[in-house]
Amino acid sequence: MNYRRRKLINAVALAGAVACTLCVLLPLVLIFSNLILKGITSVNLAFFTNLPKPVGETGGGMANAIVGTLTLIGLASAVGLPIGVLAGVYLSEYGHGRLGYSVRFSADVLNGVPSIVIGIFAYTLVVLPMKSFSAYAGGFALGVIMIPIVARTTEEMVRLVPSSLREASLALGVPSWRTTVLIVLRTARGGIITGIMLATARIAGETAPLLFTAFGNQFWHSTLGGPIASLPVQIYTYAISPFDDWHRQAWAGALVLLALILVTSLSVRLLTRGRFHSAL
Repeated sequence: MNYRRRKLINAVALAGAVACTLCVLLPLVLIFSNLILKGITSVNLAFFTNLPKPVGETGGGMANAIVGTLTLIGLASAVGLPIGVLAGVYLSEYGHGRLGYSVRFSADVLNGVPSIVIGIFAYTLVVLPMKSFSAYAGGFALGVIMIPIVARTTEEMVRLVPSSLREASLALGVPSWRTTVLIVLRTARGGIITGIMLATARIAGETAPLLFTAFGNQFWHSTLGGPIASLPVQIYTYAISPFDDWHRQAWAGALVLLALILVTSLSVRLLTRGRFHSAL
């Protein structure tokens, strides 16, 4: 009776786990399939090479928005990644006191701040002094969003590194800072890169901060100190317009944005596959 009872409980638990897994995957499958059905017909060479057409004209593309999105992600990474990774290392290796608790709590609070508030903050801190919307302001806003995600992920990944590796390095006379850089970070790099890609996927689709900072541009940006186009803002502009052709291109832009995030995430996972666990 006990054996049958255990088998029944195991079957119920397994069925519940499978059902929960399907519930997690179902929204992604539905979203991606819907984007493919509505946007694949508008994805062509012109979409990747042409600029948007003037209001009322059909055709055109989002070449400037695609390049602008990649530019903003690069600027955001230059701001958010160094600060986030260093903060995560500090929290894991040295943040055991009151200061570490304060930094950890601040990162959690910042992670929950609405992105539009961060956009207003970047507008006040960067746009108003520069007296212009700019790629710098957009990259700064997105970088601020990245910091707490990267910091907390780095902290958790570094904590997974066995203490025996640190102790072995220190026993051989290696300084503490070199142990952290050459042993700890190298061992945890797979997990850290995964966290970085999660943060990149988060900021790639942000629209609200860019409305206050990068603003948007119908042409190629000639300098990072001026307004710059981006896929999220372009999709938002086209989606609320009354033109059917713009609606069609908005679906195509959403599909390209999701595909960009998916391909980047899969590429990084394939490049780092097995390194983190094999190092442990």
